[in-house]
Amino acid sequence: MTNSQHESDTAELVERATRGEDRARQALLIRHYERLVRMAAVRLDRRLAPRVDPADVVQEAMLEASQNLSDYFRDRPLPFHAWLRQYVGQRISKLHRHHLGTQCRSIRREEGGDWYLPADSTALLAERLVDRESSPSRRIQREELRERVQDALGRLDPRDREVIILRHLEQLSTADAAEVLGISEPAMKKRHLRALERLRALWGTES
Repeated sequence: MTNSQHESDTAELVERATRGEDRARQALLIRHYERLVRMAAVRLDRRLAPRVDPADVVQEAMLEASQNLSDYFRDRPLPFHAWLRQYVGQRISKLHRHHLGTQCRSIRREEGGDWYLPADSTALLAERLVDRESSPSRRIQREELRERVQDALGRLDPRDREVIILRHLEQLSTADAAEVLGISEPAMKKRHLRALERLRALWGTES
């Protein structure tokens, strides 16, 4: 399914659900489930792994969201996927505060657009970016590059980092990432390219 087809189908489901079709309401939640689980898996601190399953986080968030669907259909403050992400983010933030307290910053968007990202997720993101840039046969060079990329991610502007996280860690499409950020697809493509350029410039300098 193409991005335009996905958006069209979602819009149709929203219209049907607004008219009171229960099957459309359920379909709306189901079609966003996998992407939300990826979001939760990326954003949850790994210290919670023995106690918290990302799928359970999403199910609980969806249960809360389902109780507020009527309000969403009346006001439609955000695209549906972006609206659902808020519930997942709020649930993760509560779990972090409950289990980790002051040891962990909130997942919620702070001033400047920064989001908390666990160290393991940062390392995974660096590894994925290195896969784009280097040959797998050069293990030592790859490891050195991964460390430089990971350090550069920490120094990158939070808004640029978030764009890269959405595309390469959460693996959202350009259309979905644009929806999350509330911008157009062309603007998202430009931000993504610029973010990668700025990251490359940073990993080419000494920290």
